[in-house]
Amino acid sequence: MEKILKLNHLPKKIANYLTAPDRIIPLKKQAFLFQQGEPVKELYVLLSGKIMVGKTSPDGRELTLRLCGAGDLVGEIIVDDLPTHYLVDAKVTEPGEVAVFNQKKLNDALISDPEAMLSFLNFANVQYRKDQTKFRDLVLHGKKGALYSTLIRLSNSYGKKKDHGIYLDINLTNQELANFCATSRESVNRLLNELKRQNIIDIDQGRITILNLRFLKKAINCENCPIVLCTIN
Repeated sequence: MEKILKLNHLPKKIANYLTAPDRIIPLKKQAFLFQQGEPVKELYVLLSGKIMVGKTSPDGRELTLRLCGAGDLVGEIIVDDLPTHYLVDAKVTEPGEVAVFNQKKLNDALISDPEAMLSFLNFANVQYRKDQTKFRDLVLHGKKGALYSTLIRLSNSYGKKKDHGIYLDINLTNQELANFCATSRESVNRLLNELKRQNIIDIDQGRITILNLRFLKKAINCENCPIVLCTIN
């Protein structure tokens, strides 16, 4: 289980409980790991591939909240026996594998380890705060602010510093970017072209390089949140 040990952004207390999954399952592109309304029974660690976590409205509009990659923890963390149902969908955008952990078995083990239980709760709280900051940017600054915020978060998660800017080392379609902003692909196309004309970003073969990160931060009154709250995963 070497791959499972490489968990992203998780304290050792949590990682120690995620080394022996109940099973490993394959993920097919466009399939759902779980969907809104389904009961929460398991916790997942993504071993390979990519999963987008978000909400879909009754009329089909999508809002993506997280983009999970290898090593990320996916799913709701529950610490009691009360029935809990997913509020979001987890859709596979790149095929891979996921390790599956039974939540009841995990909770039974955590009962005798309060420090580890607290680590799990703190992790869940960080994910909640991440979502709140994304909603804040969308509500206060609209679609443009949501796109700028998404680019900033992508720079913290996938950015590689180059001589001329920050290269985003990830393939995302304009529709996928639009889903982070709860807007249309056409709106994102227009906003990206506007940023390109202003020399704020460059786009080469579908990959974005941020040339002026300060402009994006200033436009949304960036509060310089801790990096842990300003990522896309």
